[in-house]
Amino acid sequence: MHDPKHIEKNLQAFTDNLRRKGFEFDADLFLEARARQKASQSELESLQAEKKSHARAFATIAKENGDIESHKAEGAAIQAKIAELKENTYAINSLINTMLMHTPNPIDADVPIGNDEANNVEIRKWGDIPYFEFEVRDHAELGDLANGMDFETAAKISGSRFCVMRGFVAKLHRALSQFMLDMHTQQHGYEECAVPFIVKESSLEGTGQLPKFKDDLFSLEHSKPGYYLIPTAEVPLTNIVRDSILTDAMLPMKFTGHTPCFRSEAGSHGKDTLGLIRQHQFEKVELVQIVRPSDSPAALEELTVHAENVLQALGLPYRTVVLCGGDTGFSAAKTYDIEVWLPSQQTYREISSCSNTRSFQAKRLNARWKNPETGKNEPVHTLNGSGLAVGRTLAAVLENYQNQDGSVTIPEVLKPYMN
Repeated sequence: MHDPKHIEKNLQAFTDNLRRKGFEFDADLFLEARARQKASQSELESLQAEKKSHARAFATIAKENGDIESHKAEGAAIQAKIAELKENTYAINSLINTMLMHTPNPIDADVPIGNDEANNVEIRKWGDIPYFEFEVRDHAELGDLANGMDFETAAKISGSRFCVMRGFVAKLHRALSQFMLDMHTQQHGYEECAVPFIVKESSLEGTGQLPKFKDDLFSLEHSKPGYYLIPTAEVPLTNIVRDSILTDAMLPMKFTGHTPCFRSEAGSHGKDTLGLIRQHQFEKVELVQIVRPSDSPAALEELTVHAENVLQALGLPYRTVVLCGGDTGFSAAKTYDIEVWLPSQQTYREISSCSNTRSFQAKRLNARWKNPETGKNEPVHTLNGSGLAVGRTLAAVLENYQNQDGSVTIPEVLKPYMN
């Protein structure tokens, strides 16, 4: 949760920063609500002091045979005012909290200015774009040729934007996830975690998916109200440190996990309806880091390289871009997108987003560390990124390693996983 005192003290800078992100913060409404909050709190404290004084006078009045009933009536009137004021204060606090829960994380100073993906800035490329002497097939056609990617059967089972994988394709999909986990645990130092695929509403509020992106989530409201299917393993992995006070020796913490992800893809009708690029259910290997605040900029660079290393090991061409302000997500202060080359589309497509959320999620999660320099409990910084989206990686492998007859050559690093 944003700190109202910090916003009030730095209102112009806060408002200008969020405007770079395409968000218009209602400063007038915020200041009005804060003024009402302070006035209500001040009046409440005054009445509570009056109540105590009134209670202390009761013994004296009784001893002197004073008008006890009248005194009781005065006390009841004070209590009624306090109750009314508490209700009013609660309403004002709820207004401010709701406002701040819908307010995104400010962006870092070095994030490029821009409104959308057209203003993202490429920072590096890796790998040679493959040249084919034949007409390339897309991954859906290649999967169909292998009798391993069946969207029609999935539609009968579940509807559109699902896929049944079989045989070689299912095995390659599993091999990719295992390869990614091995790389991140054995080479990059992440701890593998098996986490729940169902989370409480408060867990999604903590990482910033709620209330902003409620329409993108699959709710279990009819069977288990207040619970949702996870949109990404970022949610349960980051919530591991919720309501915790970490010691300095515990940092950094590095978690990875392989989970299904469930997204309704609200507002994406007509986009990427064919193939594996935009599914309601897909699998992902997630990377999460919990670090000291001073370490988070370097941790973002490290985490991004860890995701890139997977593509390099697979020999898949990619580019990395830094997102402009208008394209940076709700919870992120800075984001790198890694985009893999898809020959059938003759373009790079996103396969990972790596973000530094700084203290934004930690404040919502009440995740702190004891700073040895100050002796105080302070918010940690949290980072997350895909390492990688398994389905999109599968699509990239099929397309970049395809042969003229429709067969696919297995990348060397995956052969041990394919037996």
